[in-house]
Amino acid sequence: MTDSTKACSVGYEELRLSALAEYRILDTADDPAFDEIAEVASVICEAPIAVINFIDCDRQWFKSVKGLAVRETPLDVSICVHAILQPGLFVVPDTLDDPRFANNPLVTGDPGLRFYAGALLESRDGYPLGTLCVLDYQPRELNERQLFALQALANQVMAHLELMRTHREQKKLIAELEAVREELAERASTDPLTGLLNRRAFEQRLAQEVALIKRGAPAAAILVLDLDHFKRVNDDFGHQAGDRVLVRFAELCGEVFRQADVVARWGGEEFIVLMPRTTLKQANRAAERVRKQLARIPFKVEAAERLRVTVSIGISELTETSPPHRAIHAADQMLYRAKKLGRNCTVFEPPGGV
Repeated sequence: MTDSTKACSVGYEELRLSALAEYRILDTADDPAFDEIAEVASVICEAPIAVINFIDCDRQWFKSVKGLAVRETPLDVSICVHAILQPGLFVVPDTLDDPRFANNPLVTGDPGLRFYAGALLESRDGYPLGTLCVLDYQPRELNERQLFALQALANQVMAHLELMRTHREQKKLIAELEAVREELAERASTDPLTGLLNRRAFEQRLAQEVALIKRGAPAAAILVLDLDHFKRVNDDFGHQAGDRVLVRFAELCGEVFRQADVVARWGGEEFIVLMPRTTLKQANRAAERVRKQLARIPFKVEAAERLRVTVSIGISELTETSPPHRAIHAADQMLYRAKKLGRNCTVFEPPGGV
């Protein structure tokens, strides 16, 4: 076991380190808010060195430091590691007179630290995280006002840490709420079986396309598609088989139609497609691809049973002068004609072709 692992053994120290980790402060970038607190501590205490530090598993890390050229030190030379074991303020008037520090290389060698005063940085759960400390090269004392100010500034460090944590938690909560909102919006606009848009969402998108056409965009095409004799699928093989057919047909539409096209489940076994900037002739070609591919696909409904499904399609044009409901009605009328012609075919408006 390494010294680092020993330092992080289970128990109180593990809980303390967990509390420290929750603040996500270690190894973060310089922050003027913390630098200003360290500067004020140095001025008020008339000390050449002021440090905001946190005691990690195997090191002492400085969030803000004035008067030293390092950002971390090992724990074995840290004075603050002793400070976090004491409640409130920890003051060492002369380090050479204290057996805990008399042989410390930071005391006996460079930079020759002789005075230390640290105010505890304590989590809201009562775990010591580090200190706000001031140091000097000469033995000395702090007066009552300086001691009070040092503790008050330490409280401000923790207040800022709590504010940062609250801000992170709020951002996380906002992100979670936004994800829920998006999920609810998707559910409200999506057919739960096929994953296609539902009627309401399609009508909203249709209204947007009409507005674009009125502002000069090319006409669009509307297709109404109905699976032939679908009731027999449910009656002969059950609703689960019928659902599989609907899902596969929705996938086929996704494969054939363009990304810009809007495909929706209109109801039951009926689907509707909006093809922006599309002529009747272009829409007819797309419809025929769907119809022919569907007719070639055998659906597995039972162990040894294969089912072929066909589709009838009606197409109408959506122009500046044709209200959306009228264009949908016209496509529905063309679908009715396709059914009358024996199903498994495509009919578009105007009758007679392109």
